Amino acid sequence: MQHISGISRHQLQVSSLEDTISQDNPIRFIDAFVNLIDLEKLGFTPRVLKTEGRPSFDTRVFLKIYLYGYLNGIRSSR
Repeated sequence: MQHISGISRHQLQVSSLEDTISQDNPIRFIDAFVNLIDLEKLGFTPRVLKTEGRPSFDTRVFLKIYLYGYLNGIRSSR
């Protein structure tokens, strides 16, 4: 039987996503840009549709994903 082998639990691994992204990566511009703009003035007003279940993601996250995909020619986030 084949199984996917994971990382050893006895191995120490300290890393950060911030360390893996270079300083000149365009994603840093997208992150700063979306954090600076006022989304409510653009019509991105968050609404609570349901009271039960898991809460939705922040609207800024989806805008960052959309802009990253647009700049890189990615047509789907699947």
